Amino acid sequence: MVKYKNIFSSLVALMLSAASFAQTNKAATEYLGIPGPVKFDNKVYSLSWTSHPAANFYKQEYLVKGDDANRFHSMILVDVITGEKSVKNVVAVKLAELKKMKEGNQVVNYEVMDNSAAGEYMIDFLLTANAPDGSVSIVERNVYRYKAFADKSGHAGVLLFGVSTRGYGPDVTSFIASLKSNKRDLTGKVAGVAIPAVVIRE
Repeated sequence: MVKYKNIFSSLVALMLSAASFAQTNKAATEYLGIPGPVKFDNKVYSLSWTSHPAANFYKQEYLVKGDDANRFHSMILVDVITGEKSVKNVVAVKLAELKKMKEGNQVVNYEVMDNSAAGEYMIDFLLTANAPDGSVSIVERNVYRYKAFADKSGHAGVLLFGVSTRGYGPDVTSFIASLKSNKRDLTGKVAGVAIPAVVIRE
């Protein structure tokens, strides 16, 4: 298993609408040449949504059978940004985003870990969305693993392999409580997973 060192942790604030969590584009063009389906933690994930929002940026999402983007319980994400981007700088951008959320209040717990030997980082963070009555309607935990990327066609940059899990409505309390007992289980699995080979398809 890849060894990560805890280098930073903090409590920040967040208020997001539920809509901000979901992708609505149904297109699923395979941009990254990943042989599917993707297997993780004894589950099988199939490609469900993709996006190529910028010339140097690719996003793909994978869901287990029976889940959909608006109400999934677990999701795999693979993002690639090409060009002269360092892993450290890409992680810094994400941290700046999380710190900005701090200004909105409410709890999101995030932690950053690094594997200096491999030049990798992970961010483990928690997001929430509120119902109209102010109660928490969605809680989402994300573990993002960042590493340098290069494919056989000469593309290079930074790759993100992420796992998102969610609890909804009456399950929010038990979802958060479960993190106290199994928080390191998911980070360990993401740290140790063999990330699928990526070949960008232009």
